Amino acid sequence: MNNLLKGKRGIIFGALDERSIAWKVAERCHAEGASFTLSNAPVAMRMGEINKLAEKCNAQVIGADATSMEDLENLFKKSMDVLGGPLDFVLHSIGMSPNVRKGKVYTDTNYEFFQKTLDISALSLHKVLQTAWKLDALNEWGSVVGLTYIASQRTFPDYNDMAEAKAVLESIARSFGYHYGTRKKVRVNTISQSPTVTTAGSGVKGFGDFFSYANNMSPLGNAPAEDCANYCVAMFSDLTKYVTMQNLYHDGGFSNMGVNPKVLGV
Repeated sequence: MNNLLKGKRGIIFGALDERSIAWKVAERCHAEGASFTLSNAPVAMRMGEINKLAEKCNAQVIGADATSMEDLENLFKKSMDVLGGPLDFVLHSIGMSPNVRKGKVYTDTNYEFFQKTLDISALSLHKVLQTAWKLDALNEWGSVVGLTYIASQRTFPDYNDMAEAKAVLESIARSFGYHYGTRKKVRVNTISQSPTVTTAGSGVKGFGDFFSYANNMSPLGNAPAEDCANYCVAMFSDLTKYVTMQNLYHDGGFSNMGVNPKVLGV
């Protein structure tokens, strides 16, 4: 390893099990010399294996509901105490749609569910950033990355209301990126990842078929979770200090394709 993150401190949200992108990011950050805390919602922590990851990475687990300002304030304060100072990076890997989980189709949306989707999957990024801002919890040239998907920009019918949530997430990254960049040179970006076999992703209707379609459409094929973790490490490192307010596609070229003969069977 290259010690790209040696001496850097952070928070990683969203590691559930070994298939989670956040899990892979934690492993890579640890390998590159970073110290960090792990956080997830209490219900997710009960479902997953986060303590196993914490032991492997010598990290402390601090539960937090990312929609709760009180929980987030506690998380940031405890993280700074545990890690010995302000933070250098944050990974926002948080997303959940009650409409998807309950099998509600887009044209029969439950709007209370929709509001929860937006709060959990998008507004939580604003709450994370606002909490860090008010506590002055991020060092100069810090880096915040949120994970997103191209359905924020194009129509993928079965992605449901998560598409709107990802669009809001990307907008928050741009808007807060301006304010945080002006104030403390902190950069805020989103990474638009290929379809990835995770516990959350696999819950989308028809995921298997679409995974194959995207893999055939992309010149390089779908980007694996491990490579997304590598990209996150690069974004947390000092090698990308002037990249901010961007939605960065990490999708094997899918986002720039119109059609691929491979998909047509030609």
